[in-house]
Amino acid sequence: MKKKHIIAIIITVLVAIVVAAGLFIYSKLSLINTVELNEDNIKRSELYTDPTETPAQAEEAETAEEDKEPNPYSGYEIIALVGLDSRDLSQWGNSDTMMFACIDHDNETIKLFSLYRDTYLDISGDGGPYTKANAAYCAGGPEQFLSMVNVNLDLDVSKFVTTNFKALADCIDALGGLDIDMTRQELIHMNNYNVETSEVCGRDYIAIDVPDISVFDGAITQTFHCTGTQAVSYARIRYTEGWDYKRTERQRLVVQKIKDKLKNADLATLNSVINTVFPEITTNLTSSELLSMAKYVLSYEIVDQTGFPFDKAGISIDGSDPVVPITLESNVIQLHEFLFPGVAYTPSARVQEISNYIAAKASGASTSTTDTPTNTPTPTATDTPTPVVTETPTEVPTEAPTEVPTEVPTEAPQPEPTEAPQPEPTTDPGAES
Repeated sequence: MKKKHIIAIIITVLVAIVVAAGLFIYSKLSLINTVELNEDNIKRSELYTDPTETPAQAEEAETAEEDKEPNPYSGYEIIALVGLDSRDLSQWGNSDTMMFACIDHDNETIKLFSLYRDTYLDISGDGGPYTKANAAYCAGGPEQFLSMVNVNLDLDVSKFVTTNFKALADCIDALGGLDIDMTRQELIHMNNYNVETSEVCGRDYIAIDVPDISVFDGAITQTFHCTGTQAVSYARIRYTEGWDYKRTERQRLVVQKIKDKLKNADLATLNSVINTVFPEITTNLTSSELLSMAKYVLSYEIVDQTGFPFDKAGISIDGSDPVVPITLESNVIQLHEFLFPGVAYTPSARVQEISNYIAAKASGASTSTTDTPTNTPTPTATDTPTPVVTETPTEVPTEAPTEVPTEVPTEAPQPEPTEAPQPEPTTDPGAES
């Protein structure tokens, strides 16, 4: 009897600890800025909803639900991870980081994909305007952003998490920094980007010394321990081989490293991250959804990642230089194969319509959003030529800047070069934003 009594006490204590831990975490969720979206304002792909369906038809469909084939997407969940260029989360800005976590609950895995910020799409999801994808959030907030994603990519995304530079830097610092492999070019660019990143985050500018060119040159990499602003600056680098496409790879790498560190962090570190970062996050996930997500995000493995569009070209359209999917329809097919392997997919009529419109604009045809041409010629899929370093200048010691350069507006980013090679970046920390 005494032994049973001891076991009962142990079980009671364990239950009390679990309950206390749950209440502790739940209380912390109030630090997050939660918003409630109007679901009626989020447009859906016709694959997931029928806008012509009457209430009677909907009721009849619900009655017959048990007779239908199982939903092939039922085991999947997609969360939008949005990084704004706004310095204040109360303001809408361009979504310069558009990353999506596709969670496969059946296999307990996660796949990441990034939507390149300059991708030419219907940013309203309702017939235009057509422009760079990163303008959707600024134009209509999370509802328009999610509408753009759903309609252009035939997805069903209704949940998002938004943050900015500072939150990411604070999280990384709370975790003790990140070890990142960088090339010489990346290291110099990181130092330059870190001028503005440090200013935005309210931190002192700290550069990483660039090793002598005799031992660190070309494509070789070295591992550097990065603070929060340094790691964020690394994720912002655009001006190297691969341009924006390579930048999204860096962003996904930083996310993976943060996840790995969170998974192995002690309670004190996790508490520090929560207290620091939660107030800098905005989401429409409920507290119960956040609790559920925390359980599997840290335990599930990130098994693959990619960028969208897969086949693309830099083409001048209406005085702008967007990234044009070649074609949108074929790229969306590839995306569905990547996210939902083995699930049969046929692009919706709307995706085909948008694809035809974009192809016509890219080929120089006269089009309108209300009269979308069909069977139009499409340009050849060619990536923008990548820059080549032809000479390496002598290193100059990096010093803390006295002035912070003005950032190039994200709504009008610099066009990517098509012919001129890219020289090695300057080591003057004030020369790049």
